[in-house]
Amino acid sequence: MDITRIGVVGAGQMGNGIAHVMALAGYDVLLNDISAEALDRAMAAVRKNMERQVSRGKIAQDTMEAALARITTTQTLTDLGKTDLVIEAATEREAVKQAIFDELLPHLEPHTILTSNTSSISITRLASRTDRPEKFMGFHFMNPVPVMQLVELIRGIATDKDTFNACLAVVEKLGKTAASAEDFPAFIVNRILMPMINEAVYTLYEGVGNVKSIDESLKLGANHPMGPLELADFIGLDTCLAIMNVLHDGLADTKYRPCPLLTKYVEAGWLGRKTGRGFYDYRGEVPVPTR
Repeated sequence: MDITRIGVVGAGQMGNGIAHVMALAGYDVLLNDISAEALDRAMAAVRKNMERQVSRGKIAQDTMEAALARITTTQTLTDLGKTDLVIEAATEREAVKQAIFDELLPHLEPHTILTSNTSSISITRLASRTDRPEKFMGFHFMNPVPVMQLVELIRGIATDKDTFNACLAVVEKLGKTAASAEDFPAFIVNRILMPMINEAVYTLYEGVGNVKSIDESLKLGANHPMGPLELADFIGLDTCLAIMNVLHDGLADTKYRPCPLLTKYVEAGWLGRKTGRGFYDYRGEVPVPTR
């Protein structure tokens, strides 16, 4: 099928990044959020990030202006019913995602493909509660979307070949690389990444190293661009905990048990960069380890 109009649900960091890359690739984008302020912040973020690309010679000024003109915002979710492809990028809570799909379903065109940017929730389960499980799949971008080259495409048990091929064509038009993943908890990237982060938190919890020594060890000893605790703060500790819980619940293996210290930080509201404190305190000029 020919996809020209794309609806994006959620104007947070992932949603505005998805809108950004889709508009640059020539798609008309309808960006939805329940908050007018969130939509304003999203458009400001998209413009700022595109201006950075212009300043670095990645795109031309007129390309930026044309892309920005292709993004329309709305607070009315049902407006997305007229799009060819919907990408849900709301918070990582299944009940929230399900409510979004329930509201959208009566307003969708028969050909519209539904997808979720979920990083861990079962695609098969989400799809089974819709009227189009064969036209439903996982469309998981990495953060930050304009920079990261990978997109995980996750087929549910009912996803048909035409739906997969249509989404694959979109990824290719974006100039990104698709990794096909089966529908098991956390898919590929987070199935490997989150247990590593969780183990780093256990290493901190057990006093094997402090925040600085753990991050420096992985950066200098394994050539990682970011230490695991710094990366956890960047992702959001609540998101890390949610994915570990999905792994633990979905696979029933104790090796995926979330570290109690990770739970404690989330209970304290220390979620990382977005709240100003996590494994580092970001409220000063330079991030300072909190342990």
